[in-house]
Amino acid sequence: MLVPNVFTEMTSVKPLQLTLAIMKPHVVSCPFSLLDIRRTILDNGFYVVRSKRQTIKLEQAKQFYSEHKAKFFYNRLITFMTSGPSEAYILAREDAISVWRHLMGPTKVFQCQLSNPDSIRAKHGLTDTRNATHGSDSDESVRQEVSIMVPQFCFEHWKQTEEPMFRDGKVQFNDQQFIHFVHKS
Repeated sequence: MLVPNVFTEMTSVKPLQLTLAIMKPHVVSCPFSLLDIRRTILDNGFYVVRSKRQTIKLEQAKQFYSEHKAKFFYNRLITFMTSGPSEAYILAREDAISVWRHLMGPTKVFQCQLSNPDSIRAKHGLTDTRNATHGSDSDESVRQEVSIMVPQFCFEHWKQTEEPMFRDGKVQFNDQQFIHFVHKS
């Protein structure tokens, strides 16, 4: 499932939008799934602005998923998300939030397999809790979620210093670290 490539079709000066993508523990533990999702990210014109592998701490997970605290699946979700390494990516491209959410597909894996069989969650999700990936749903969510998962990231520095370089394509990609970085000439 490809979305128009931002690298070749970007003609406006519209700023790049950021989104947070999280690869859940069962994806990180399965090299095939992780590589397939990474390929989908790159094939759909995303820049990987930051890439961080971590085992999410209990307090971090509770803060991240606080909106679900009263729901029946909360404890199962927290337990799963702290069970092993996850990977958090800050992704950038025009309309990053909507494009990433489209690529992920619906939250519920069974419905996703029927309605969006080519989506990430249909291919790599196991259950509604283990649905492979997370993606922010708004600019406000991106800021809040990044502050929890990648707290050292500075949005103002990104906007003033890095975003113009990324928008102009003055970056290189490090495959080993799965990250784009500003090319210094």
